[in-house]
Amino acid sequence: MRYYPVNLDIANRKCLVVGGGGVGTRKVITLLDCGAKVTVVSPGVSGQLLELANNGLIVLEKSPYRETDLDGMFLVIGTTDDEELNRQISKDAESKNMLCNIADRPEVCNFILPSIVNRGDLTISISTSGKSPALAKRLRIELEEKFGNEYAELLRLMGAIREKLLSQKHEPEAHKQLFEKLISSNLLFMIQNNQKDEIDSLLREVLGEGFRFDELMRT
Repeated sequence: MRYYPVNLDIANRKCLVVGGGGVGTRKVITLLDCGAKVTVVSPGVSGQLLELANNGLIVLEKSPYRETDLDGMFLVIGTTDDEELNRQISKDAESKNMLCNIADRPEVCNFILPSIVNRGDLTISISTSGKSPALAKRLRIELEEKFGNEYAELLRLMGAIREKLLSQKHEPEAHKQLFEKLISSNLLFMIQNNQKDEIDSLLREVLGEGFRFDELMRT
């Protein structure tokens, strides 16, 4: 199986998680982090999910799954330990042309979830196409060590610079060389070591006056 890599915008979209155990809880947290409107259907749920429901962050239906639970949903994730139920969820979703993931069962999914490294707006996805979750986990751990929080800061800075350039009527195509020069000028090392004076000097050299690290990071 060859998968088509894609990043979904699920902000404010209705997403269903069937199953309220540990796996379901992790899926819910990830969906919430991406701005989804999450409904959980399960007769029993973890304490964390119950707390989220009590705080109005998710909709909780403490009942068995029914096909009508899929109505109006953008995607569904099945996380139960009932193999027959998981396959039924997949079948129901397929009949409605819905996105469906069943945890640890790639053969009944029409999309799979990669292992993820997050550093602010930087997302690195690792997929073994369902062949070896253990290898994906190992690679994720290695990448977490290699890519630290300085990458999140670099992205924040680059985003702020881009917005400021656009506000000055710069053409987006003209930005490419500027950003390439910043990245190749050891900017990441400067951020990692909090060398603000050196960063300001580099920004002035590449972009001109009016670009200062502290001011850009406040926007």
